[in-house]
Order: sequence, then structure tokens, then C-alpha cells
Amino acid sequence: MKTLDLRTLQCPHPVIQSRKALLNDPGSELTVLVGDETARENLCRLANSLNYAAEVESSDNGFRIVLTPDLDLQKEKSQTAPRRTIVFIASEKMGNGDDDLGRLLLKNYLITLTEMSDLPDAIYLVNAGVKLVCDGSELLEVFDNIGCQGVDIAACGLCLDFFHLKEKQRSGRTTNMLEIATALQSADGVIRP
Repeated sequence: MKTLDLRTLQCPHPVIQSRKALLNDPGSELTVLVGDETARENLCRLANSLNYAAEVESSDNGFRIVLTPDLDLQKEKSQTAPRRTIVFIASEKMGNGDDDLGRLLLKNYLITLTEMSDLPDAIYLVNAGVKLVCDGSELLEVFDNIGCQGVDIAACGLCLDFFHLKEKQRSGRTTNMLEIATALQSADGVIRP
């Protein structure tokens, strides 16, 4: 069983690193050490969203959280057929017309999203949309906040390469077109702001 010691990291880093570890080794047990209540709560939400059980114990300088695949939770969720919603962002702005207004509208949409109780399952970024999760973006903190709440944020690797931003991605993870196409095809709802 793998152990991640993330006690010195602030949100969203414990959630992001734990999520990457779980996705890289699906079905495996993972122990995560975190240093505060916020990280503990966010990891428990992440575990639930990925169908893992979270066993929490207080430990030195924080919490020890053991994440194990929860087959009963997977079965229960498959029987209730939850809605899967994807936000698909293909630009640095929302809508057509004035570019400055479009950037402001997209920023306000994403900030508003963080305050909603029913968050999307994932946000996929393609084309110029990938710039929003890279160095220099004024939305990095917003994306980190969304990711901290358990939303999967994924930027197209081909698009990052095209814009020479692969090394400058600061939020979310890198994905590919097969995953994006599969997610969009299987989603119950796709939102294109």
C-alpha cells in the first residue's frame, strides 16, 4: 500500500496529488497523511466521488486517511445512475462579441460555480481554453478551488503542446482526446460556457 505524506501542503495540493495517485493505480489502497481539517474534508469528498471509502484517524500533526475501493458504494451509485455533468471549455472567453466582456463572463461563471452545491463532475479544457490553467492565468486560484472540491480538471495535452504550455500547466491534469471524447459521449449533460 502506497503512502503519501502531504502534511505540509495546503489545499488544493493534497487533493490533487491524492487524485493523481488514485487514478494512476485504480483499485489500489492509498494512505494519505494531511495536516489540517480542510484537507481531511476535501479528501473524504474526493474519496466518495471516486467510489473509495475513507477511514480517518487523528495522527501526529494532522490526520491519517486510508482510502480503499468501496465496491458497495460503486454498486449503489451504479443502481441510482447519477447524472454526470461535464463542463467543456474551448476558449479563454464566454460567448461571442467583446473579448474583454467574454473573459469577464467566463471568470464570473467559474467563480459562481465554486459557490454552487451541485458541481460538475469534470471540466475539460481544449484549444485556447488550456491557457486558463497555465502560468499567467488570473483563474489559477479559481481552478484550484474547484479542484479542491473534487471536480476533475483536465487540459488537452495536444493543445498544451501546440501552445508550448506543457511545462506551464499549474492546475488540473493533462488528458488526451480519447478520454475527452469518451467523457463527452457518456455524459448526461455537457455545459459549454
